[in-house]
Amino acid sequence: MQLLRKMADFGDLTNEEVISRYGLDKDGILFLTELLREDLQPKTERKNTITLLQKVKIALRYFASGEIQLNDADIHGISQSSVSRVISQVIHALSRPHIVQTYIKFPKTQQELQDLERQFYGTASFPNVFGVIDGTHVQIQGPTQNKGVYVNRMNYHSINTQVVFDPNDRIIDIVARWPGSVPDSRILRESGVWALMEGGHLPPGDHYLLGDSGYPCERWLLTPYLNPQQGSQTQYNSAHKSTRAKVERGIGQLKGRWGVLHSEIKMNPEKVCKLIVCCGVLHNLCKSRNIPMPLDILHNDHNQPPTIVHSGPQDGLKYRDYVAETYF
Repeated sequence: MQLLRKMADFGDLTNEEVISRYGLDKDGILFLTELLREDLQPKTERKNTITLLQKVKIALRYFASGEIQLNDADIHGISQSSVSRVISQVIHALSRPHIVQTYIKFPKTQQELQDLERQFYGTASFPNVFGVIDGTHVQIQGPTQNKGVYVNRMNYHSINTQVVFDPNDRIIDIVARWPGSVPDSRILRESGVWALMEGGHLPPGDHYLLGDSGYPCERWLLTPYLNPQQGSQTQYNSAHKSTRAKVERGIGQLKGRWGVLHSEIKMNPEKVCKLIVCCGVLHNLCKSRNIPMPLDILHNDHNQPPTIVHSGPQDGLKYRDYVAETYF
């Protein structure tokens, strides 16, 4: 019991120990508590009321560990039903649009784009890249309705999540609302990113996302050559691979810090989608506060499906040729 009480009170823990348990450091937890105060503050002050800080810690513990809620209940000294209720409250509060839009922002000004493109260029001299995009699967328990559509190519139930990262491993866009059977290319075409880029809503000039061969090649979304010729095409592919590696690193960090994304999540799909977005918000909050990664995780994403190759529209392929021949 003494150990459990100590686990419930991070006052005696080092910052490293707090990060390993809750994903955030002490100051980060207090910051998040204030951020969510309006939504989570208990309406009454009864003797056994779960405090605002306890609610945040309970949810963070679940997000970071992915442990079953009974273990969380044991550690924090409350019932499993209370843990479940608290986690739902925090997910609802943290996924509210004004909070998501505060922490996950797509660059839209010339200055923002140029800053990101300059940083990406330092990786492998690939010009005008402001983001890297990929999909990642988050495993869920098979839902009671439409169960089959959630089965992905690796034969388990999941939410296929589209993520775009900047050169600093920050998420600049996340789409978590599609069943595991839906391919990356469709998710992209139905996303706000597609609408922004195809609608010409960014400042004039060449601004690129880099994606793998699971995506169509577009004027603004460049994919690698499948059979590159020696010279500019192989140099293009090399720079593309080195630059796009940022998205693999970013997904590894996201899933590494928030271990719940590595486990089978036993919630309905709608709530899982909100949970994924919450983890994206927390990921960026950690970046903004320079909270280090836990020391005991691996920065790998083990849930990537095999790539389905898209040839892309002809104008996209021609534009890729233009970039390769001009810059490489």
